[in-house]
Amino acid sequence: MSSTDPVAVLQTLIRCPSVTPAEGGALSALDAMLSPLGFAVERITARDDGTPDVENLYARRGTSGPHLMFAGHTDVVPVGNEASWTHPPFAADIEDGILYGRGAVDMKGGIACFVAAIARHIEKHGDIAGSLSFLITGDEEGPAINGTVKLLKWAADKGETWDACILGEPTNPDQLGDMIKNGRRGSLSGEITVHGVQGHAAYPHLADNPVRGILQLTTALMYPPFDHGSDDFQPSNLEVTTVDTGNTAVNVVPETARAAFNIRFNDLWTENTLKGEIIRRLDAAAADGNLRHGRDPVRFDLTWKANTAQVFLTRDNRLTGILSEAIETVTGLTPKLSTTGGTSDARYIKDYCPVVEFGLVGQTMHMVDERVAIADLEKLTQIYETFLERWFSEPA
Repeated sequence: MSSTDPVAVLQTLIRCPSVTPAEGGALSALDAMLSPLGFAVERITARDDGTPDVENLYARRGTSGPHLMFAGHTDVVPVGNEASWTHPPFAADIEDGILYGRGAVDMKGGIACFVAAIARHIEKHGDIAGSLSFLITGDEEGPAINGTVKLLKWAADKGETWDACILGEPTNPDQLGDMIKNGRRGSLSGEITVHGVQGHAAYPHLADNPVRGILQLTTALMYPPFDHGSDDFQPSNLEVTTVDTGNTAVNVVPETARAAFNIRFNDLWTENTLKGEIIRRLDAAAADGNLRHGRDPVRFDLTWKANTAQVFLTRDNRLTGILSEAIETVTGLTPKLSTTGGTSDARYIKDYCPVVEFGLVGQTMHMVDERVAIADLEKLTQIYETFLERWFSEPA
């Protein structure tokens, strides 16, 4: 297998069944590719109570600056019903110019293209005027506890610093070259428990229905809007994701009602100001007697979920500028800088260096018959290679 061929590299990686948290041979395959290219490869297993151990990889080539990191993950989501796949999910079959397999776009494809780009750069130029590193986790699709966040700390504790990072997640909505992610919205989740009094549905005066209370509280969270967006971000949006009483009887007023919610928020908020606004809304709604005439205020508990993702925006014009130029050179498209979508491991990397995300087209990620066009693999490799040449040659 030639490391300069992104198709061959990707096929090797897809044939490793690395469903979170299993390493599946993917990191070993990557180790075998990077070591001949002059990378010093280290494998780090991270552990935490109540979560599975996860193996991660860090590899560096060079000792001087500037230092560019490429970040990503080799773990993939489960395949679902394997019988629904046109091609076996770990076979990496090619048909009519399309490569099929779990992880093809999310995100073994991005890793394969960066490996190939580096191999081509070394083949042409012999060396790199600085340092390159790979920071690859096996826990991005899982709890994200024993992955990038711990790997970054491990590397920083041993003295590693970086000038910039490209995260190879699939960022393009329609065609390669559409979009660079230069930031992400924050994500905050919580659960409300409303306490009532159980009773017979025919005697409501002897009970206190918590469903009425949960309706008041969840309505207050969803309306009015939290904001109307900012210059760099779309409006913050809260969704109630679960409402449940645990009650199976139609003639019983339940004792409690629970609702879970998640809000994706923009740079008009911090975690603390957003929590304060949510509490203010809930307190005001609890005192509203619209659905509970003559009743005391709604009694409720609010629990915040762990792992809040902070909103961030990368303001590194050199990083975004050189990547945009590379994309335009290869594809003829001018990419849009965007902060849309969910969270990614960029939320951890931004605490260590400027980070942007650019990878393949994401239309089939997590789907049956996840797939990538062979032509896109070649184009992405050329984009990464062009970026490497310019980023290491142009003065900071």
